[in-house]
Amino acid sequence: MRHRKSTCLALVAAWLLATAQCFVAEQAPAAAPPHEEGTFRQPDLVELIKIDPTIKLDIRYATANNFLGRPVYTQARAFLQRPAAEALRRVNRALRKQGYGLIIHDGYRPWAVTKVFWDATPEDKKIFVADPAKGSRHNRGCAVDLSMFDLKTGKTVEMPSGYDEMSERAHINYTGGTEEARARRDLLRAAMEREGFAVYEPEWWHYDYKDWASYPILNISFSEIGKRHRAAKAKQM
Repeated sequence: MRHRKSTCLALVAAWLLATAQCFVAEQAPAAAPPHEEGTFRQPDLVELIKIDPTIKLDIRYATANNFLGRPVYTQARAFLQRPAAEALRRVNRALRKQGYGLIIHDGYRPWAVTKVFWDATPEDKKIFVADPAKGSRHNRGCAVDLSMFDLKTGKTVEMPSGYDEMSERAHINYTGGTEEARARRDLLRAAMEREGFAVYEPEWWHYDYKDWASYPILNISFSEIGKRHRAAKAKQM
């Protein structure tokens, strides 16, 4: 009898806990991008390898080879707003004349992923991630993480630090490392700046396109981008 009574009490307690959790979940507001005022350009995200098939991809966030140690993208793809993508194509063409090609680690990033990065990053390393309360230039489709590869070997070149390395070696003005690595870092910077990109100084690999403030913060998935393009083409037919 006592056993049956204790079992009933346990079931009631479990039901009350589940009810309370559901209530809290319903009352808590879902995380969402910050509200923005103003007029923005119509987003026109294009896939980089369709703009220039000679660009290589190494989308780390679609793998476990990143600072989180787990994938956050379901597809290894990279997008930018069309003017930024076309500027990047010109950068790639210029570098190929010097024996290098561009390799892309990240482009447009949904806002929800920025929130994941922020929540997972220690306070003393938050300079390396964007505050979701403000949004990221990646969220606007106007930031790109990239490096170079050697056209002869196909291998990614050595830079003063690894990609996504949260250390002083990642700074664009870091004076350590080899002279060759610094020269390649500076070559990439010069080529990007000629086409309207500005480096984010704590990260030699991160570049923002000049018109980033003209585009809204977005939170659409890579697959949704394709659906929107197909819908737009269908309307034109």
